[in-house]
Amino acid sequence: MDVVVSMPDPVARQWGETPQAIARHVVEDAVIERYRTGRLSHRQVGEALGLDYWQTESFLSARGVPLNYSADDLEADEATLGKILRRS
Repeated sequence: MDVVVSMPDPVARQWGETPQAIARHVVEDAVIERYRTGRLSHRQVGEALGLDYWQTESFLSARGVPLNYSADDLEADEATLGKILRRS
């Protein structure tokens, strides 16, 4: 989907000099904010930016974005791992 955003040139130039660079950086900033607030998953970040899993990890890490991984997530992963290991 294409979206058109209007803003004053001096503000837009904070993201880059070309329309393409500005658009990319605005999308990156929006995706980061939605990931930080839990409204986008890691996978959705990658999809929005055209990145694979590891590129998404690198992208988020380079921007100092902490991993959205709670204690509940850890417990669920430990339970799943326990089930897998018991089957082996």
